[in-house]
Amino acid sequence: MSSHHPPISLDGRPLEIEDVAAVARGTVEISLAPEARARMLAARDVIDGIASGDQAVYGVNTGFGSLSKVKIPPDQLAELQTNIVRSHAAGVGDPLSTDLVRGMMILLAASLARGHSGVRPILVEQLLALLQAGITPIVPSRGSVGASGDLAPLAHLALVLLGEGEVQRDGRRMPTATALAEIGLQGLQLQAKEGLALLNGTHLMATCGALAIFDLERIIQAATVAAAMSLDGCRGSHGPLDPRIHNVRGQPGQIAVAATLRTMLEGSTIVEAHRENDPRVQDPYSLRAIPQVLGAAIDAISGVRRTIEYELGGVTDNPLVFVADDGASAEVLSGGNFHGMPLAIGLDILRVAACHIGGISERRVYWVLSGHDVHNPVTPYLAEDPGLQSGLMIAQYTAAACVSEMQTIANPASVANIPTSAGIEDYNSMGATAGLLTMHSIGLLRSVISIELLTMSQALEHQRPLVSGAAVESAHARIRSVVAPLSGDRSPAPDIRAVADLIADGCFG
Repeated sequence: MSSHHPPISLDGRPLEIEDVAAVARGTVEISLAPEARARMLAARDVIDGIASGDQAVYGVNTGFGSLSKVKIPPDQLAELQTNIVRSHAAGVGDPLSTDLVRGMMILLAASLARGHSGVRPILVEQLLALLQAGITPIVPSRGSVGASGDLAPLAHLALVLLGEGEVQRDGRRMPTATALAEIGLQGLQLQAKEGLALLNGTHLMATCGALAIFDLERIIQAATVAAAMSLDGCRGSHGPLDPRIHNVRGQPGQIAVAATLRTMLEGSTIVEAHRENDPRVQDPYSLRAIPQVLGAAIDAISGVRRTIEYELGGVTDNPLVFVADDGASAEVLSGGNFHGMPLAIGLDILRVAACHIGGISERRVYWVLSGHDVHNPVTPYLAEDPGLQSGLMIAQYTAAACVSEMQTIANPASVANIPTSAGIEDYNSMGATAGLLTMHSIGLLRSVISIELLTMSQALEHQRPLVSGAAVESAHARIRSVVAPLSGDRSPAPDIRAVADLIADGCFG
């Protein structure tokens, strides 16, 4: 990720998906805006007033979850907030990736900075200092059920603000206290409401969503290029791209994909070579229905993008502080903004969409490698000497294995429910499960599209001296800059990885 992203000021406005990706995967200057600081201080005054009074307010001077009926005396409120962070840090499993944790940190900081959580500005400033110094909390990946926020993962993150837990910096894993000392900081003593505010949020789910959309949009660009390359690599007909076909249906994604493919294939001499006297009446669906399938996936992903964008401007803490514009009055309201269902459903949809992008791609790879189309001058498995050589035979197996795994994990997590907290939290979203599965699915999808690009680049070699459209030939040249043509059998794994890196870097946009 480029480090040239413009500075980000946390002023209460929504973050952009590109902001989250830039912070998660690079170094970006981030600051707390003065107006946000003022809002935070106004909300903090409200919490301080409650903490010193007799009124019981959930999360400020009461226990949590099913223990909310227990009133906590003022002299134990700081201990209460420290206890909730320590006790909720019950995660298990492999640590979350650095980019997911950094994404959680910027989303948490932005949410707190909107001034409805009632925490002191120093919490946001400490989070930003850790991000700027490249200090990343070690956060176990399993433990969130996607309601009351991503409690366990966020508790492990919050431990680091206390100076506890573990972090990594420059590839070194160390106690938090050691890392804080290296940059001249020490752990914070939490005050009333602050522990709960750090844990009640959808920040893991939302980070998964933001990074998933960012990555998927780059993969879609590559998948569209791969589809165009396949049409000429398989000597498919361009007729099904006729705009009249798509306009009479009216599906926007379908119309857009067909238009993009027509542009990419403009100037192809390959299609001219089989325009006349071709006995094939229709191509297989994987070639003929590209706009219908890829367009449907794109439309679904676009809808989820809107959901994620809303969340990147939201406050998902509980309870929330609302101060009147003139500062004359304030209310603390308890609700359920921490519930991850909007994200959980969207993340499940992303995995379904990814299955279709990858599934139809694998079918095109299978089609060209089978070598049974006598009207296409490709050899079986695109081998130079079929039989003696296996060419790209097993690359298709790998694509099939990836697609099978994607299909297996596409089962929606959000349709199941397991109650927690003695039944008070009786309907959870399982959004973190959906998010982690989605990130895994996207990695598999990137490999599938890489295999199609690799395969169809080789298929174009068999069409020479004919050429595809200018945009396709440009993509072919980009692939050839990192992968040489197949002249004999070699391990395809490094080639698949090299093309996947091009996709991740957005080189097909």
